[in-house]
Amino acid sequence: MTVQVTVDGRPTKVPDGATILDVLRGQDIDTPTLCFSDNLTPVNTCRVCVVEVEGSRTLVPACSRVAEDGMVVSTATDRVRHSRRTVLEFLGSSVDLSVAPNVADWMDEYEADTNRFGPNVATVDQPVKVQDDLYIRDYAKCILCYKCVEACGVDAQNTFAIAVSGRGFEATISTEFDNRLPDSACVYCGNCIGVCPTGALMFKSEFTMRRQGTWDESAQTVTETICSFCGVGCSLELYVQNNEIVKVLSPLDHDVTSGHLCIKGRFGWEHIQG
Repeated sequence: MTVQVTVDGRPTKVPDGATILDVLRGQDIDTPTLCFSDNLTPVNTCRVCVVEVEGSRTLVPACSRVAEDGMVVSTATDRVRHSRRTVLEFLGSSVDLSVAPNVADWMDEYEADTNRFGPNVATVDQPVKVQDDLYIRDYAKCILCYKCVEACGVDAQNTFAIAVSGRGFEATISTEFDNRLPDSACVYCGNCIGVCPTGALMFKSEFTMRRQGTWDESAQTVTETICSFCGVGCSLELYVQNNEIVKVLSPLDHDVTSGHLCIKGRFGWEHIQG
């Protein structure tokens, strides 16, 4: 069963149940997203993907709004562009988005000025938490997108080691009772790193190389292989620079992993370089 949707004046038929974002991707319409991931349940927090729907009083999030038959969607009206620009300005003025993929291009596209709120508006500014050799937490880059919470919860790991603590400007991502990471329920699967859109959660290897000035994505190759630690058959993407593995991810569309891994698959590669 299909429904007909009109996007920016162009009618198109899509499968029933598809979201507006699915429709936009099918038409190659570039749509910014931060809190959305194909392997997580949409939580509608960043609002950078909003579009205008005829008959709707407010702008709607494309990532979660299901397309309806006869729906008329506009993606580039002044209202949409103003909203996206403002969201990017708010985020860029309060946190460090310097390593967030695509954000710099979106800032240019929507002419966002992150300096117009003044120099002292940062709501998140604290030292990087380095408590082990696997990954780091840099809350100066956290936009509270909740993706790590979802990945640690029912969408993937079901460990529930991390959640949102506090309210309003005091809200932050935290372990239970704000325990140190090694003392929490964390099982170090690293699925939170795999979905983080801003680098607030990062491989310790990447963090160290960025600090040293040696991290170079243009010099990296990606090799897909199968994890050899057990018989599940998880697919791994090995990021290699200067003949050394620097991080490991998994394809979001893989039938076994859906982008998620265990501690062995994500971090158990240092012996290769021993």
